[in-house]
Amino acid sequence: MQILGIETSCDETSAAVVDDHRVLSNIVATQAVHEEFGGVVPEFASRAHIRQLTSIIRMALEKARVKLEEINGVAATYGPGLAGSLLVGLSTAKGLSLALNIPFIGINHIEGHILAVNADHPDLKHPYVALVASGGHSILVLVQKPFDYHVIGQTIDDAAGEAFDKVAKILSLGYPGGPAIEKAALSGNDKAIAFPRALLDRNNLDFSFSGLKTSVLYHLHSLQKNSKTIPIADVAASFQKAVVDVLVEKSFRALYSHQCRHLVLAGGVVRNSILRSTFEQRCAAEAIHLQIPDPLLCTDNAGMIARAGHLRLSDGQKSPLSLDVAPNLTLNQPR
Repeated sequence: MQILGIETSCDETSAAVVDDHRVLSNIVATQAVHEEFGGVVPEFASRAHIRQLTSIIRMALEKARVKLEEINGVAATYGPGLAGSLLVGLSTAKGLSLALNIPFIGINHIEGHILAVNADHPDLKHPYVALVASGGHSILVLVQKPFDYHVIGQTIDDAAGEAFDKVAKILSLGYPGGPAIEKAALSGNDKAIAFPRALLDRNNLDFSFSGLKTSVLYHLHSLQKNSKTIPIADVAASFQKAVVDVLVEKSFRALYSHQCRHLVLAGGVVRNSILRSTFEQRCAAEAIHLQIPDPLLCTDNAGMIARAGHLRLSDGQKSPLSLDVAPNLTLNQPR
């Protein structure tokens, strides 16, 4: 079964083709127009999707060496995300479903991130804990069995990726913030500044990164007030270490509190090499089975949507053409 996936939840226009065994193609076009604004402009994003999506789908089919009429189903993100952006991808998927007389399935963007690991690890063992860390989400999910998700921890304010973007903007490092912070931190001392690790003293699995961002801002203001040079590399490294420490500690608390030995990492923040290596080292030390998607499948992409769609369509599921976009969709929300 060959499935076409479409992802347009934010500022990446993406299409992919998967079969029963692998991702055949995964084309992602990132919209550079948002860089000068330091964040995504919703109206610009939806317009760019309209301009790009047809050609991106064509490129995905050509790279996969699959003809449009050979597609057996189509999957598209229907939430969460930007309403206008979601509408472009969802409408396109419905049109293809009608034109080709093939089933259509709407995919929760967060589920797509979690199931991205299935592309490289089809023998995924249940139950497992999944950490989803991205620009819009920082959540811990207990996955007892396929398609059975229980959110056991989440951010009470900023997501980890959002904090990276905001701190990068404070430091004038550009957008997106994650890669910019990681690059700046390479020459920094991650012990130079004792930034806070919020909620580590609380007996819960929730996150908070807003105070960390504010702490960075106050630290810079203090340096400027005293006419001191801002050590950008040290600030970036110390901030990055604070985020990683919290994500790692909370994830292991989740594993042990739910008696799990399997951990899945997902989301764009997981591309951070320090985060990945820190998790790998601790999982090796504590005999936890760690699975991380290929870096390309961590950021917003249609490969993860196509894979999730393949799994659901193979299970006999499909969505009605009346399915609407759900900008505030949660992982536990009924389909």
